[in-house]
Amino acid sequence: MSRKKVNFYPGLPPRLRPFTDADIVCGVDEAGRGPLAGPVFAAAVILDPKRPIEGLRDSKKLTEARRDELAPLIKEHALAWAIAECTCEEIDTLNILHATMLAMRRAVEALQTMPTIALIDGNRCPPMEIKAHAVVEGDDKVHAISAASILAKTARDAALVQLHAQYPQYCFDQHKGYSTALHLERLRLHGPSPVHRRSFAPVRELLQPDLFAAA
Repeated sequence: MSRKKVNFYPGLPPRLRPFTDADIVCGVDEAGRGPLAGPVFAAAVILDPKRPIEGLRDSKKLTEARRDELAPLIKEHALAWAIAECTCEEIDTLNILHATMLAMRRAVEALQTMPTIALIDGNRCPPMEIKAHAVVEGDDKVHAISAASILAKTARDAALVQLHAQYPQYCFDQHKGYSTALHLERLRLHGPSPVHRRSFAPVRELLQPDLFAAA
């Protein structure tokens, strides 16, 4: 019985693909640009055409339970995968955009198999030694980017659960560092922790209240 051919690029028509069949393609995505606390994560994945994974899509459109099911499958079935991060200190020093680009580059460079082209979710690419191509909404158009989205998201969520054990007063396990009403309430009550991003306005305002009051 012949194997059903899987379209690994459901939203990227052949005429728009910036690579050939000879290329080794990796997908790259990030998780955690918006939160007020914790690192920003990025993942890179090279999928195995002989071992397709059903259900890959943008991690934000999957339940937490489904992401947790898919993450180990991706790690088991992919030809190569890697996860990298940039710390809060790096985010505050570089700014969140440049820190995200750096985390993406680190993820690609950590792959055990070096790709010839990286497909990056979004509208810009980090500088790297291989070719890179940005794909807007790529996490729903390219399965390798979907896989990277899932790995980055599950890795970051796990990291925030670990930070919750260190700083339970902020309830990181519930909001994962995003600026929810609960997080902002705890932030005002307890002040910023060492893992809060000091360059982000809600945190910066608490660190420099006199400056903002005068404004």
